[in-house]
Amino acid sequence: MMADLFGFAPQPSDNLLPYDGTVNDYGIVFPAAQADVYLRTLLAQIAWRHDEAVVFGQHRTTARQVAWYGERAFSYTYSGIRRTALLWHPLLLDIKHAVETQLAAVSPTQFNSCLLNLYSDGSQGMAWHSDDEKELAPGSAIASVSLGATRKFAFKHKRTQEKREMLLQHGQLIVMRGNTQRHWLHAVMKSTKVHAPRVSLTFRVMAR
Repeated sequence: MMADLFGFAPQPSDNLLPYDGTVNDYGIVFPAAQADVYLRTLLAQIAWRHDEAVVFGQHRTTARQVAWYGERAFSYTYSGIRRTALLWHPLLLDIKHAVETQLAAVSPTQFNSCLLNLYSDGSQGMAWHSDDEKELAPGSAIASVSLGATRKFAFKHKRTQEKREMLLQHGQLIVMRGNTQRHWLHAVMKSTKVHAPRVSLTFRVMAR
């Protein structure tokens, strides 16, 4: 939770945003030993590729690696590049089920896709952005699972520029809901102090 970055939260936190959106922190939902196995398996078996983006009309390849999976070959366009989902990896289905179980009591959600990001170390991050692409089901929840190195995750309001920051740890789950993507940007901040990899799994609902 925001007030206790290194605590456990078996129940979702209160809203971490002051207005115009909802972000709940479920804390560490996967114990360290289990999260270790997940991380090793995903690093070895996922079809990682360097991400691509069109920035100011120029095609760029990022140091960060990504992978895109789903229940079918969804098309998804962001940063000016169109991507097609691979069919679910069995481990992603297991993690998805665990996440859906966590959410079931408050806001039941059935996710049909997952975007994975691999940050090799703290030199790799994610710039300010919103997950508001037209292919996503309007207003649907996005659940983010962190595995590996602890990284700073930040939110910035699009109009007021107000910020909120938190540390995301190994095995932690947060969920973004409601109007969060409409009003807030989010980013993974770079750090010279981080020397280990982090994998993020963002489970999403694609419009059918």
